[in-house]
Amino acid sequence: MLIDSIYPKSFASDNHAGVHPAVLDAMTAANDGDAPAYGGDRWTENFERQVKEVFGGEAEGFAVFNGAGANMVGLALMLGRYDAVICPETAHIATHETGAAERLLGVKLITVPTEDGKLRPHHITSRLGVLGLPHEPQPRVVSVSQVTELGTCYSPDELAALARVAHDSGMRLHVDGARLANAAAYLECDLRTITTDAGVDVFSFGGTKNGALAAEAVVVLDPSLAHAVPFLQRQSLQLASKMRYVSAQLSALLTDELWRRNAAHANAMAARLAAGIEGLPGVSLAYPPQSNAVFAALPKNAAAALLGRYLFHHWDEDAGVVRWMTAFDTTPEQVDDFLVDIRKAVGA
Repeated sequence: MLIDSIYPKSFASDNHAGVHPAVLDAMTAANDGDAPAYGGDRWTENFERQVKEVFGGEAEGFAVFNGAGANMVGLALMLGRYDAVICPETAHIATHETGAAERLLGVKLITVPTEDGKLRPHHITSRLGVLGLPHEPQPRVVSVSQVTELGTCYSPDELAALARVAHDSGMRLHVDGARLANAAAYLECDLRTITTDAGVDVFSFGGTKNGALAAEAVVVLDPSLAHAVPFLQRQSLQLASKMRYVSAQLSALLTDELWRRNAAHANAMAARLAAGIEGLPGVSLAYPPQSNAVFAALPKNAAAALLGRYLFHHWDEDAGVVRWMTAFDTTPEQVDDFLVDIRKAVGA
């Protein structure tokens, strides 16, 4: 089914968006003759330098292909054979990566129910009674998503609190940062504030959902871990031979904060959409819109009517909750046209 031949605009995922022109230009510029493989090129060197500038001198950045791969490499750095990861039950690693952590890393995911997708310190401490018991997998990593799968954001203080309880318990903090840029844009802070300064040990920096073609990064803030990344990249099929094309994309996003401009625009379009449905009959927000995601509860007949013209996902069919995503290239006109059809669908 071809989206552009049937649907005026997809609100299903920011993965449906195209590639930002500046990112394409960067890839074109990298397509200049020969260059050493596997990261021995000047584009990768430039990206690695930018990571240190943005996240601090001890930060080490590694370019990979996709978000699930970034998560597996990052988690593998911190986990042993009998270890476990504490994460929200809605976490991407627990729900949308086909059991990759269990299958590839051989670890246990200890999932915790949350109301808004966010872990709190008491969620972590409630799962630590098994420490030291040889009959139980040992919690070694706390993993959270920023932005969460429910579109909510952790504040710097909330992340720092998680880091403290993790470190005090001999664990490390991992952040799935597929939409890290959207969180920083919403919080009006820099990327370092919600990573390095908050006590995060390892995180992914997402590019694909924010204007890149196929580019994510694993960023390691604990110097004792970074040496193992190249080996795990190779073992996890995440080491690009022509890495210059991946690194060039990430470098473009980090140049002049293109990541922020893209994410802030996507967030603004979601805020426009959320404001537009306010007060419509039978329509309510399921979660506060804090990123480029809008979770709305609406009548099932209205959702069915809208799905005839637009792509989006049911999040909870029983509750009538759908998810609408915006992207760096979503226009105000597209949002407004969608709102016209939403109003028609609910009889407003």
